Amino acid sequence: MKYGDKVGWLGVLFGMGVAPAQLVKIWMTGNTEAISVVTYMFLLIMMVCYLLHAIHIKAKVFITSNIINLGVNFTILMYLIGG
Repeated sequence: MKYGDKVGWLGVLFGMGVAPAQLVKIWMTGNTEAISVVTYMFLLIMMVCYLLHAIHIKAKVFITSNIINLGVNFTILMYLIGG
């Protein structure tokens, strides 16, 4: 595996810690008042665009990270909308 690929996968690991932490906080507190629905809507649109680009350039690391993050952030958005 090339150095750039290793750095990319390391970024995936660190990135996976961001949204799940928010999701755990929502689950534990049940509070979604301070979280912006619009921010998460734009975030999901951005991730879909990045995923399509990653598929186009066949970048496994970015395909993987965007699929994972889309799932987690979509779950958060559903909590916010239903919340």
